[in-house]
Amino acid sequence: METRGSIEGVFLSSSKARSFRAQSSDGDVEDVAPAKIQVKSYESVLPYVGVACLGAVLFGYHLGVINGALEYLAKDLGFAENTVLQGWVVSTLLAGATVGSFTGGSLADKFGRTKTFMLDAIPLTVGAFLCATAQSIETMIIGRLLSGIGIGISSAIVPLYISEISPTEIRGTLGSVNQLFICIGILAALVAGLPLAGNPLWWRTMFAVAVIPSVLLALGMAFSPESPRWLYQQGKISEAEVSVKRLYGKERVAEFMSELDSAGQGSSEPEAGWFDLFSSRYRKVVSVGAALFLFQQFAGINAVVYYSTSVFRSAGVTSDVAASALVGAANVFGTTIATSLMDKKGRKSLLLISFAGMAASMMLLSLTFNWTVMAPYSGTLAVLGTVLYVLSFSLGAGPVPALLLPEMFASRIRAKAMALSLGMHWISNFVIGLYFLSVVNKIGTSTVYLGFASVCLAAVVYISGNVVETKGRSLEEIELALSPAI
Repeated sequence: METRGSIEGVFLSSSKARSFRAQSSDGDVEDVAPAKIQVKSYESVLPYVGVACLGAVLFGYHLGVINGALEYLAKDLGFAENTVLQGWVVSTLLAGATVGSFTGGSLADKFGRTKTFMLDAIPLTVGAFLCATAQSIETMIIGRLLSGIGIGISSAIVPLYISEISPTEIRGTLGSVNQLFICIGILAALVAGLPLAGNPLWWRTMFAVAVIPSVLLALGMAFSPESPRWLYQQGKISEAEVSVKRLYGKERVAEFMSELDSAGQGSSEPEAGWFDLFSSRYRKVVSVGAALFLFQQFAGINAVVYYSTSVFRSAGVTSDVAASALVGAANVFGTTIATSLMDKKGRKSLLLISFAGMAASMMLLSLTFNWTVMAPYSGTLAVLGTVLYVLSFSLGAGPVPALLLPEMFASRIRAKAMALSLGMHWISNFVIGLYFLSVVNKIGTSTVYLGFASVCLAAVVYISGNVVETKGRSLEEIELALSPAI
């Protein structure tokens, strides 16, 4: 209830500001009407954002479910001693996600956002079912591949759809909810694994559970409005007006359609192709998108999470579940704070604070592993550094890129540019997972963590000079500023 109240507070304060401006120029007639319009748009949009976030929950759940289940399913399927096959079960999801992220952009442009969600439910549902019923390693790998394709598509279209249907005043808050639900999905996978110790076959139920939100996603999207911006881009003006009416109320139709007209969208420009992303008109903004996800991954988040269990053991925390729960709780807590700050502090400032905090945490972790003078406190400092790093990540580097990029990208390239950026995310994720351990063995953990700190500092410099603030600006205003028509 507190979260809902805080969102309403943001909404109403913005509405009051608009009401005041209307009063100063037109008298008292318009004093309360804007507030009513904004509250209606806020309340009517929320259910559709919630449906889209089922994709985010599945994203997090499929990423996290293998951590607890791998040992038990490997024994059950007869490859407990084969670490190569275990690696395939883990990494096939990432390979599928890379394919899905690139595919999602084209599907969203061709069929629309809601139909792409419904298509996405097919690999998500079939993949979960195959994993839950697998009697061989081959079936398990196929199931993981299909699940990966599903979450890859979700990773591209969830933030895309949310950004395109959210009111400007709380677009940051609603957009960052995507990352919050990913964290919730990961925690749900952790909780789902608790009965494994007493029931070794429970891993099948863990995968089967994922079928439920997949089906709900398809059903929910069948009754959700299409993105009015996509409809307008397709020249379907009357359908776009109907969608705007469902999302924000009939009072906003004229205003919203006027904003779309001012941005020069619709049939005046053809649908963008992949090569258009690298044209002089869009090259810079697309490169910023790819860079943000590269910085996000090469800043070391996966390494910190991977090593969190051993780090906590060194501090006397012997329970793997407790260690994972502490990291997960820090992630959810930080993302919740970011959600409340996104429309107050802005996206760029949160990114700068986040990467600066991550750099400081990485330096602390590097010194903890390296300086003998800190040895008596190494366990405590390692836990502190890990929690601070995850908290810093969740304040900006985690939630902001997926929110900021659909805001920055022009409507005609938005889906494909998001797909390209998310493709960079999954490729770098795959590369880090493949080579991280061998690099650590070669140059040492302390040096690797120092390298991660350097990446975080480089990100601060890059963001300062290349990322624009989008807080409080409509997608059409941002588009006119960053990608003027030529």
